[in-house]
Amino acid sequence: MDWDDVRHFLTLARSGSVRAAGASLGVSHSTVARRVEALEGRLGARLFDRTRDGFTLTAAGQQMMPGAERVEREMDDLARSVVGADVRLVGTVALTCSDNYVAGLLLGELAAFCRTYPGIELGVTVDARPFDLSRREADLALRVLTRGTQPPEHLVGARLLPVVMASYVARAHADRADPEHPGATTRWLSFEPRRIHEAMIAASSYPDVAPWGSFSTLELLVLAAREGLGAVMLPTYVGDREPALRRLANPDLHPVADLWMLSHPDLRDNGRLRALRDCVRRALLQQRPLFQGERWCDDAPDGPGNSPGTAAGPRVG
Repeated sequence: MDWDDVRHFLTLARSGSVRAAGASLGVSHSTVARRVEALEGRLGARLFDRTRDGFTLTAAGQQMMPGAERVEREMDDLARSVVGADVRLVGTVALTCSDNYVAGLLLGELAAFCRTYPGIELGVTVDARPFDLSRREADLALRVLTRGTQPPEHLVGARLLPVVMASYVARAHADRADPEHPGATTRWLSFEPRRIHEAMIAASSYPDVAPWGSFSTLELLVLAAREGLGAVMLPTYVGDREPALRRLANPDLHPVADLWMLSHPDLRDNGRLRALRDCVRRALLQQRPLFQGERWCDDAPDGPGNSPGTAAGPRVG
């Protein structure tokens, strides 16, 4: 039995769609269908029922799942053991970041990293979902975890920086979006889960301002705030870098989470991953004042100092 066919089988079983399975595997949906059909032919058993709603496992397919997953774990273990022992500074290494703003803070150092190690090819993704590092969906993950939360025990984790929230308003629309402005009819631009945002509002300096809407990403929150749709709570590493925004008079700086760097222990000694970990750690720790809410963006004329290194109030976190 071909392991690659088994891998296609598992991915289709988990996604229920040949298109989703193809996207996950980086192949066309027709390739997924062809590999699964070939596997069924060799086994002489139908593994999936094809319906209008997608692919569902037959009794034979369900019987195959535990063994296929066992083989998958063994193949993953084998791949990690080989890669983990590779001390060469050549090959690919995959980094996933929690959001575009964190990724953007790394690009300068990553460019220097690539010049220093021309034999290493980087893969960078932005995705907040939990990546399966055991299956090498990524080699290094930057993730925001709520304060007091620990990373999974099977991963190696390093807590790098606090994530501090503050409140902002668009400079161009402060007359109607700033709750301190006389006659303003403002609202908080909301995000999910709403219950967490409502708790943050209740603890803020503006508890009577109601939440409004639902914006799924930091990018959307920033864009909505720029357009004057309302005031917004953002991490300082986002809000303080946005020239179109300024802090409210009472910004309510509050540490709510931490940024962690996660990797699998089997890859601890891999040369290229070790080099990338050092690069990412160095790049982010240089941004500590920004993450702690001690710094405005260079273009913030009314901030507490125009230089990136100027302190802005007490240390947080």
